[in-house]
Amino acid sequence: SRPVEGREAEFNDWYQHTHLKQVVAIPGFVSAQRFKMASNMRGSDAWPYAAIYDIETDDIEAARREMESRAVDERIARCAAFDYDTVYASIYEAVGETVTAE
Repeated sequence: SRPVEGREAEFNDWYQHTHLKQVVAIPGFVSAQRFKMASNMRGSDAWPYAAIYDIETDDIEAARREMESRAVDERIARCAAFDYDTVYASIYEAVGETVTAE
């Protein structure tokens, strides 16, 4: 995601102190953490922020629908500093074990 030009502080405050708490209140969403780009490996159109939500559920589509429902009825608050025109979101599932250095 990215903030609207000139509104990064408002974006960061809303995301950290409002949005993440509203997301983890959704059944199945157990944690949320934000990240800021430290090094751009994608090019000029890279998103400067990312959020990762840990979801534990047997019905991922139900969790996704509940998140969308809460966004529509504003139980998940919108923020004027969030650039909704360029946001990108996907749900991924693990396909292998975590590999660590020896």
